[in-house]
Amino acid sequence: MRYLGRMLLAVPLFLTTSGLLATDAQKFDGKWLTTVSCANYHDALGFSYQFVSTVKDGVFHGLHGTEGQPGSLLIDGTIPPDGKASLYAKGRTGSPQFVPGNDTPKGTEYGYNIDAHFEGSTGSGTRVEGRPCTLKFVKQ
Repeated sequence: MRYLGRMLLAVPLFLTTSGLLATDAQKFDGKWLTTVSCANYHDALGFSYQFVSTVKDGVFHGLHGTEGQPGSLLIDGTIPPDGKASLYAKGRTGSPQFVPGNDTPKGTEYGYNIDAHFEGSTGSGTRVEGRPCTLKFVKQ
């Protein structure tokens, strides 16, 4: 009987704890205006563009353009409850004047990692490899 009493006391604690975990995983859920900005770099022109990304159950997904087409960028990753995220971007180059070297054919595939941090309704990130780029995130 004592065992059953302990079990009954533990059930509400478990339900509360598991409920908090579900809420923590969803704390960044929603639509985010994503801005990618890259300054001039060597012989490549700088650029900046915006698109709406979504976060569902802590999973980030953003797409600029049409996936797999020249000038596109896809960003995916997971945002843990502490907001420190490692995202991955992959895309295809657009106009050669925006690519270092200016001799990369339009539509060439590329990818890079992003170190990001989300807090409340804002976030920021930096491109890890290649040309320096920054990302800003604003919850809609």
